[in-house]
Amino acid sequence: MPSIRDTAVRLLGDEDVRSISRRYFVSNGFDGTLTCIGVVVGAVLSGVPDGVTVVKIGLGAAVGLGTSAVWSVWEIERAETRAEILRIEQAMLVDLDDTRVQRDRQGERLVHATMSGLGPLIGILVPLSPFVLEGTVFSMVEAALLAVGLGIAILGVFGAYMGSISGQRWYVAAARMALAGLVVAVINVFLPGSRAHAQD
Repeated sequence: MPSIRDTAVRLLGDEDVRSISRRYFVSNGFDGTLTCIGVVVGAVLSGVPDGVTVVKIGLGAAVGLGTSAVWSVWEIERAETRAEILRIEQAMLVDLDDTRVQRDRQGERLVHATMSGLGPLIGILVPLSPFVLEGTVFSMVEAALLAVGLGIAILGVFGAYMGSISGQRWYVAAARMALAGLVVAVINVFLPGSRAHAQD
């Protein structure tokens, strides 16, 4: 009998499963990237003294968002799966415990939760990476600018990917998604107190 993991691997070939997982991945990756841009700009403008501290703050956000993404999707899909199986059981008057239908639904849940958690981790960890080299390669401002640039690039990749699979002009979709990162960065720059710290 195949394990849930083996079933999940097999289900990766199912376009319906991949479609739902894409939505979770991109949606939560979008949230994570925008959160990271906000954290980075806010931290630097608030006078955080070194890159290590920014990384620690970012990792805290990654843990929170990653856990939320996995846990919420796992519970949502658990409830939806149970409801779907109950509907099938009632319609067919059969017990689906320990059947391929149940194993497939469990495998789908694993795939969705995993992809949901990967999105924010990528969206946070990649933009944070310049701060690892702060003090040796980059200054705080340079690391922040590069981090924002990486975040905007990730958003652009998300947009280009979704645009390409939906038949849209990929560069227009990329620009729309990337614009959100720029907006978040600009808003954080003009938040009350941020500019004052930057001038000190």
